[in-house]
Amino acid sequence: MSSVMKAESASGTKVQQPKQSKGSLLVVNLRGLVNTRAPVRTTLEQLKVGRRFNATIVPDDDVHRGMLNLAKEHVAWCELSGDIAEKLLMGRSEKSTGTRVSESDISKTHGSFREIASALEQGKIKLNSIEEIRPFFRLSPPRGGFKRSIRRQYRDGGILGPNEMLASLVEKML
Repeated sequence: MSSVMKAESASGTKVQQPKQSKGSLLVVNLRGLVNTRAPVRTTLEQLKVGRRFNATIVPDDDVHRGMLNLAKEHVAWCELSGDIAEKLLMGRSEKSTGTRVSESDISKTHGSFREIASALEQGKIKLNSIEEIRPFFRLSPPRGGFKRSIRRQYRDGGILGPNEMLASLVEKML
C-alpha cells in the first residue's frame, strides 16, 4: 500500500499528499559514531542522536522511517507510549544550558509534562518545537547491562532496529 494519498486539485490534476503522522517513535543510539559511514553519520546527527545513549522522539512518517532504516545498524526504535515520554521529560529533559527542566519552567507555555507527553505520543507536536527543551535526552547505560547483543538486529536476537522491548530498556537507562 502506498504511503501517499492521491487527491484531485481544483484543475482536475492528481496531486500526491503525504499521509498524516500516526504518532511518534522513540529512537535511541546504542552504538555511537566511531567508524561510521558518512551518510549514516549525517543521518544520526539529523535525528539528534549523534552520541551513544542519546534518545529522541520523532514523528512516525515515511521520511523518518527511511532515516531509521538507513541507520538501523546503530539505533533502536519503537512506538512511543505516553508513560515513557512523561518519564523522559521529567527525568532527562534539559534546557539549552544543560540544566534540568522543571514543571514550572514548562507550565508557562505548554502545560504539564503529562500534557506534553500525550501530545508527543499522538504526534500533535514535535520535540524540537518545544523551545525550552533540548531535542534529545542523554541516557545512562542500562542498569544490569544489556541482555541481548547490541551488534545484531532485534529479529536476529539483538537490540537494534525496530524493537518491541525498547521501552523496558529505556526505563533501565533513566
